[in-house]
Amino acid sequence: MRSTLISAAILPLLMLAACGDNDTNNEAPVAAPTQSSGADSMASNDAVPADPAEATILDTETRSLMQMQVVLERLGFGPGVIDGKQGLSLANALGGFQEAHDLPVTGALDDATRQALAQWNKIPATRLVTIPDAWGTATFTPVPEGAVQQAEMTRLGYENIAEALAERFHTTQEVLARLNPTSAPAGTAPRPAAFAAGQQIRVPNVGADQITASEVDNADWLDTLRSLGVGTDQPDAARIVVDKSDGWLKVYDDADKLVAMFTVTTGSGHDPLPLGDWGINGVAYNPPFAYDPELFWDVPDSAEPQQLPPGPNGPVGVVWIDLTKEHYGIHGTPSPETIGRAQSHGCVRLTNWDAARLAEMVSGSTKVLFQE
Repeated sequence: MRSTLISAAILPLLMLAACGDNDTNNEAPVAAPTQSSGADSMASNDAVPADPAEATILDTETRSLMQMQVVLERLGFGPGVIDGKQGLSLANALGGFQEAHDLPVTGALDDATRQALAQWNKIPATRLVTIPDAWGTATFTPVPEGAVQQAEMTRLGYENIAEALAERFHTTQEVLARLNPTSAPAGTAPRPAAFAAGQQIRVPNVGADQITASEVDNADWLDTLRSLGVGTDQPDAARIVVDKSDGWLKVYDDADKLVAMFTVTTGSGHDPLPLGDWGINGVAYNPPFAYDPELFWDVPDSAEPQQLPPGPNGPVGVVWIDLTKEHYGIHGTPSPETIGRAQSHGCVRLTNWDAARLAEMVSGSTKVLFQE
């Protein structure tokens, strides 16, 4: 399952420069108290996929689209941001599920797909969790816009609890606010909750977040997996196919069965996706970023190169999967809501949680194909 690793301190300096998008402290990933397995205390508690999720106060809304997103993501077909909305990412996820189950690939919830998904109908769209007390002592620091200012920080971490929670449950701060409205005076709209440690909140019922700590020999990466709700039990990737036109990344096992699919952002007119067959040199976990203005068409060459610190809000997010094509890789992003919408600087960009999940699948023998 593990790739042939290259030092996380060396690989980014060599390869990351071509991609991306006075208190200088921004601490390590937010750590929640862990279960004996290694997962955090907010992990899902499902015995098997067909069973109801952990007992909880029932949601007052059905949220059928969100429920479908939750199920598809648990099965490895990532719908991007869990928001209860139709869109490219959900259509791609449905298409991946259909291909994996030998159904007509329509990307729509047709009768055959609805029937195939019915076995997971008992999994609710949301669940209640309690924000760990440890989050009350964590340090959150705003991330400045400029590369010069970012280079002065020690970590490009989360800016507030709401952002950390949104990444943990694969959604946005806006969705969390919608799920947790605060009462307001009569005749006025509900106000979004101000999240705090010890508070019980409703979140998307994401799963696939169980962690076997003994399988991760990098303590910082283990904390990152916990902070993103990404489990260690992932399929092995024999090959990856990235499609430029449809904006998806598919993962196949050694039997050539589709086992995962994610929506991605791939290149632009200035930095097109390098079509062809490639391999994987290695994986850098929580990498720093060598910012070289000469490699960015939209940055003046007069700007000074900068060494940016690691963190989920860095230009390549939490992980860099280095390709045999020089300066190109598959990586995360500080802006998950832009996946499938905004262009990249030539690389393949996923949400941080999807990128972390993919990093748990690949190895040095994984083949990569970029196609139109």
